[in-house]
Amino acid sequence: MTTTAPADPVALAAPDAATGTELAAMRQAIAISAFGLGRTSPAPPAGCVILDQGGRIVGQGYRLRAGDPGAEANALAAAAAKAAHGTAVITLEPDQDGAQELLDAGISRVVTSLPRPRGSAVQALADAGAQVVARVLEAEALTVLGGWFMGLHTSRPTVTWAYLASRHQPRPLPRDLTEAEMLRARADVVLRPSGQPAEAVPGAHGPGVLRLPAVLPAGDPAGALAQLHAGGVRNLFLGGHPTLAVPFVEAGLVDRVVAYLAPLAASEKGEALAWPVPAGFRVTGVRRERQMVRVQAARAPQATRS
Repeated sequence: MTTTAPADPVALAAPDAATGTELAAMRQAIAISAFGLGRTSPAPPAGCVILDQGGRIVGQGYRLRAGDPGAEANALAAAAAKAAHGTAVITLEPDQDGAQELLDAGISRVVTSLPRPRGSAVQALADAGAQVVARVLEAEALTVLGGWFMGLHTSRPTVTWAYLASRHQPRPLPRDLTEAEMLRARADVVLRPSGQPAEAVPGAHGPGVLRLPAVLPAGDPAGALAQLHAGGVRNLFLGGHPTLAVPFVEAGLVDRVVAYLAPLAASEKGEALAWPVPAGFRVTGVRRERQMVRVQAARAPQATRS
């Protein structure tokens, strides 16, 4: 995934200008930013850590929901007067409002990770006299913000499909498996077996933020995703029902799969599992969980379609 650097980055220091303390703070900002997954869309799930002049953490914050105060505002509120002459470490370049909040709080140094594609205000910070270090730990920040950036590029949500691999066809994950609940918590919307989209965690985004259609166009996965994206959805979770998910897979519109493999009975060991990993995906992780094996796979870049 490529991002666009800010125009005319005068007075912006290179990533290696970040100190060890700032790198540690950035990793903490990345970690807490994930609390915004499944809640902030269509706004980005960003995180911010405030360091005082001695390099001590005095505030941290992340965006709770779209329309709520941003990560910078929440971190500054926690730091209060201790933010003066300190450093703000932020996973995404601030917009104009965030930059002004940093300047008003007396922040003298700003360390950012990913460039904001539109509306970045890092140049305004530098022009106001703040030291700015840009593009720090970009690859690590993309572990949280990657889906949001992908939506900007493709104009569709990131799609995850989770299922139990079996001999005949994929099946929904068992109800007692916590994976399905965890995937829902990170998603904006889940597609029900009926094909109706619903907020993955009811009420997580706040009233009126996501504009979901009553029904999605049948037989048109790309059109369905475009409609969801226009309604504010940035992460979509598909359950294990094959009639629901396979059209998205075959259209090249599923980005990640999580497959669980149950132990095979002796009579089954000579038979292949259906959909252990779909064609066009590469395995990114395998681990054993209790009595099952969990396989995670991502669509190969050349197989991704917009």
